[in-house]
Amino acid sequence: MDSDEIIVRCLHCGTKNRIPREHLQLKPTCGRCGAYLDEIIIPCLACGTKNRIPENRIHERPRCGKCGIPLIIEGKAGKPVEVTDLSFIREVVHAEGVAVVDCWATWCMPCRMLEPIITELAIRYAGTAQFFKLNVDENPLTASQYDIRSVPTILIFRDGKLMDRMVGVQPKELIEERLLSVMKRV
Repeated sequence: MDSDEIIVRCLHCGTKNRIPREHLQLKPTCGRCGAYLDEIIIPCLACGTKNRIPENRIHERPRCGKCGIPLIIEGKAGKPVEVTDLSFIREVVHAEGVAVVDCWATWCMPCRMLEPIITELAIRYAGTAQFFKLNVDENPLTASQYDIRSVPTILIFRDGKLMDRMVGVQPKELIEERLLSVMKRV
């Protein structure tokens, strides 16, 4: 192999391609199948569509070409993230895509009943929605701003805009139905 060449494996057919270094900036294609060698295929977790994303655009928070849901969600999958008055705007309001906020209090027994449901949904929708927890007693400014007068309250945001609100313990099926409704809105 020439020292001025690198080997790039095609993600589509698996062929190893020798590419001269000076041609790397020219969007090289696979010699066997013709696919671009700088694309990544990301399946949508909501609708299953395979999306081709150029590698240099992977950090631009790509969305599914079919349903519009974000393909990459940052955060801890399967575990709601604690937010505070200080972090709420940065974490929730500035979040791209769907964000679900479980507003709760330590003394609230219904909140404890809702916690495993929220965790289960966070696991199921990891990658398509972000889940957060807000302790309303410790964060009264955010609770006041969103008029949270009773706990548990679930807030569902899309691209920083409050789209839905549920007060009280709700069945998992209803929460999931409302979440999917917000996810599918364009």
